Amino acid sequence: MARCTAPVRGHKSASARANCPACGGRSYGGGYSSYSSPSYSSVPRGVNSQSNNGASRQSAKPRWSRAGSSVSYTIEEVRALTPVRQNVEKLADKPDLRDVFLCHAWDDRKGIAKELHDLLESLGVSVWFSEKDVGLGVPLLRAIDKGLVNSRVGLVLVTPAMLRRLPAEGIADKELSVLLSRDRLIPIVHGTTYEDLREVSPLLGSRSGLNTAEDSIEDIATKLEELVNV
Repeated sequence: MARCTAPVRGHKSASARANCPACGGRSYGGGYSSYSSPSYSSVPRGVNSQSNNGASRQSAKPRWSRAGSSVSYTIEEVRALTPVRQNVEKLADKPDLRDVFLCHAWDDRKGIAKELHDLLESLGVSVWFSEKDVGLGVPLLRAIDKGLVNSRVGLVLVTPAMLRRLPAEGIADKELSVLLSRDRLIPIVHGTTYEDLREVSPLLGSRSGLNTAEDSIEDIATKLEELVNV
């Protein structure tokens, strides 16, 4: 009886299989030409497929998400947030640090920036926020430097107002230059797109993050709370 020349790992090519005395005559799906090797995916374990308004959206559960969590993450979000989480864990022995530093455009200070700040604080996340952390008479740049140094994660609230101010190289640009030098930066896009962001700041636009077009601001706040909770 003919024996297969590659009984364990299989044949590396169609010609090798054809020349095998045991396998040369076998067919798959009507012939070898229709045989296709299995595909392998780099998708993390625990991936589910969800449908959102007719569009398929794969989700994965990150290791730091609580059991029974009310929010779901896309595979891209898990990949983007994992290095940030690793840095959060490295800084876990420094309890005096704020959880997050919120970088935002001045125009958003009483709108979406304050809404995100209030949601995070209600979830127990400590936030450096210029509206409450810069006192009267304190130099703003000095206060920002101190806030950046003393926070675990930097959040950049990317809005139309932020896109207008980035080319001016003002205070927001100074904050971003520091945050971009670390793996502790999370862009949060609101009212605009990553495509628009890349036109203004290709470096910042190359970072993946969160988007209010895909999740409510409440769900984004919950994801951030899970991320910094160690």
